[in-house]
Amino acid sequence: MEQAIEKFKLIFKLPDLRLKILITLALLILVRILAHIPLPGVDLETLREFFQNNQIFGFLNMFSGGTMSNFSIILMGVGPYITASIIMQLLGHVIPALENLQKEGEYGQRKLNQYTRYLTVPMAAVQAYGMIHILGKAGATQGLSFSINGMDMIVAIVVVTGGTILLMWLGELISESGIGNGMSLIIALGIIAGLPNMAKNTLALIYEGGLDTGRLIGLVVFLIIAVLAVGFIVLINEGQRNIPVSYAKRVRGMKMYGGADTHLPLRVNQAGVIPIIFALALLVFPATIARFFETSTVNWLASISHKLVLLFQNNTFYGAAYFVLVVFFTYFYTAIVFDPNRIAENLQKQGGFVPGIRPGSQTISYLKKILNRVTLTGSMFLGLIAVLPFIVQAITHITTLVLGGTGILIIVSVILETSRQLNAMLATRSYDNF
Repeated sequence: MEQAIEKFKLIFKLPDLRLKILITLALLILVRILAHIPLPGVDLETLREFFQNNQIFGFLNMFSGGTMSNFSIILMGVGPYITASIIMQLLGHVIPALENLQKEGEYGQRKLNQYTRYLTVPMAAVQAYGMIHILGKAGATQGLSFSINGMDMIVAIVVVTGGTILLMWLGELISESGIGNGMSLIIALGIIAGLPNMAKNTLALIYEGGLDTGRLIGLVVFLIIAVLAVGFIVLINEGQRNIPVSYAKRVRGMKMYGGADTHLPLRVNQAGVIPIIFALALLVFPATIARFFETSTVNWLASISHKLVLLFQNNTFYGAAYFVLVVFFTYFYTAIVFDPNRIAENLQKQGGFVPGIRPGSQTISYLKKILNRVTLTGSMFLGLIAVLPFIVQAITHITTLVLGGTGILIIVSVILETSRQLNAMLATRSYDNF
């Protein structure tokens, strides 16, 4: 505790570090101000009730930090930028020109970042139109009416797209001039911003018509599960399998090079939260499309659409499908970001080898075997985290507790990442002073 207090004091003693923290706080406050500036044309009270009564849209609203229920000018948050980043990362393994840019170091990364920004603009426009249209269709059944059409729709799309671009710029500004990863901090702040409202709704439910002892016990169980989930997330996020690597000694002229023993780290959670994002997007898509055809004049199409909507409203089916998709996408994304063939080839070129394993095909087989075992643990972890809200609600019977494992995972991951960056900056400045 004393060490933490001393570190806190040291942070504010260093002028440049203090400035970085103040810049970060100022920009994050600006983000929250933007989140409460609404677009015209919607009854906000009815819209908020709609999000509270719809589990899927409520989950999306939690990640946006309430920008959807506020019908804010930053309605889509940084979602389009995240989508564009994922698409560019996937294309980098398919298109040779982009793959070459990934290998060109800082210059290549700058070019890829620029392409990601360009792709964010159409993604934001398409997603803004889709969300406004979906809210109008889905909310019509609950008395939610939109008066946005024609030129008003075009203006709304332009404003929301501009809001996403502004958020993207603010996020990059935080990353460059502040502390931590700007995009991650904006997402985490959005989730944290929804906690007071969740707590208020939960307490109102517990004290509705007098103290409900059963729901109070459910709240205590939720808090215990949340604490255990935080510890579990930290354990898995920090966990890694170290594969020993040795480098052969080489003599050049009168000098000897290599001969070092090191390790190749394989993180348990190699994919982060991206599989959860993929799975959520895939689950929301069919149910959303089905809502468009529920009112179709074609009887068989309307009937199938209605059954599909009811199927996705079933928590058991939704949770099981969510878990399976998260496990699948964890393997899929890990196979993209960690290529055993490329790793084995680079090791061989640099004179490295795994002790007891021959370079080449045997090394590739060994890396694949270890990767599959580690990924199995990581995929099960992410799958459990994804369905944690359904488990918690089934145990506590409190529907207002929408914060699940995914939200906790993002918050904890961002805190750990920011803490590591802060410690690295403190260590650098201590070394400079020394």
